[in-house]
Amino acid sequence: MTSMRYTTYDSPLGELLLVADGAGTALVSVSVPGQRGGATVQPDWTRDAPEAPAPVLAEARRQLDAYFAGELKEFRLDFAARGTEFRERVWEALDTIPFGATTTYGEIAARIGASRAAVRAIGGAIGANPLLIVRPCHRVIGADGSLTGYAGGLERKERLLALEGAAV
Repeated sequence: MTSMRYTTYDSPLGELLLVADGAGTALVSVSVPGQRGGATVQPDWTRDAPEAPAPVLAEARRQLDAYFAGELKEFRLDFAARGTEFRERVWEALDTIPFGATTTYGEIAARIGASRAAVRAIGGAIGANPLLIVRPCHRVIGADGSLTGYAGGLERKERLLALEGAAV
């Protein structure tokens, strides 16, 4: 496996760690410090050079700038995040939640053809999403409309939903 490339990004939510594959063409992770299950820089990773940035990291920074400025509603980045088949189905369902909208864990289960009994597993898959913000797990709320778990912290989830004008 090739070494990952990484950079940090100062966002309104705090510093984000952006990680790309070794070629710098696909995003592997977007995380915040202290995030449950979040990425941490490894000794064999390469810090991205400002004079020769990895294409996907430069594009992720540009799109995050536009998102936080209220100018971007849908991220268009190549992802290389991998998980079980079930997790990947859940993550793909997250990509279909429109900007400013919310959905529930039960609705995600229905979208992927899982039973209502799978809601706990859906929550686990959403919690394992390695691409905070760009793969919008913050748009999933409890069936009663409550803000429930978010690997980046509920305060960040609330701020993201407010940025998008989501009614919660």
